[in-house]
Amino acid sequence: MKIVSFKICPFVQRVAALLEFKGAAYDIEYIDLSNKPQWFLDVSPNGQVPILVTDDGRVLFESDAIVEYLDEAVSEPLLPTDLVEKAQQRAWSYLASKHYLVQYSAQRSSDAVELEQRADKLSTAFDKISTQLSNKPFINGEHMGMVDIAWLPILHRAAVIEEYSGYDFLADFPRAKKWQSAIIATGLPKRSVPTDFNDRFAGFYLSDSTYLGQLTKNKQGQSCSGPCECTVEDMDCCA
Repeated sequence: MKIVSFKICPFVQRVAALLEFKGAAYDIEYIDLSNKPQWFLDVSPNGQVPILVTDDGRVLFESDAIVEYLDEAVSEPLLPTDLVEKAQQRAWSYLASKHYLVQYSAQRSSDAVELEQRADKLSTAFDKISTQLSNKPFINGEHMGMVDIAWLPILHRAAVIEEYSGYDFLADFPRAKKWQSAIIATGLPKRSVPTDFNDRFAGFYLSDSTYLGQLTKNKQGQSCSGPCECTVEDMDCCA
């Protein structure tokens, strides 16, 4: 099977993380969203990424639908068989995917006031998910599940932001912070992105044009100017 997307898309990271967790074989192709190839437009109903091309050549779109298909199609399902529990876990997963672009907006803030205003929206989500966390490393206990994988892109990006700039989206949420550490420690976040992810992520979110980029420059003595084909318009092409 093959995933089609671009390198710093959080939606594709969620799909890749699930495939990596399940040990599935897959290919990934990155396209230029500013110049979408015709074959992609022909098979993507909404012109958005990611799409998944199955082994028999059929195409799935919308990341929520893709991960639900993969959970059932690849090895043992992570979602429970109880219908209510399954719906609950899907709902907590949807809460994460609804906030991918909220986090994107906060990370692109141009000044401190804007960052705090936009971060407040993300904080609401962290406050809600913290009610599901305990002294166990993951949502359901000792082992990762679908909810953890849905939140992985948000937690991973928050960790990269903190490493580079010192700004911590999770500073007021100790349970979520512990959860973030447990997920990072699995190595799954790094395995679910390309090897040049940090450079490309920093080139887009931590440039001189963002407040987080200014914090990074103050902390490290230089700004981030890594390669990044991503544009603001490209993020509108993710779902």
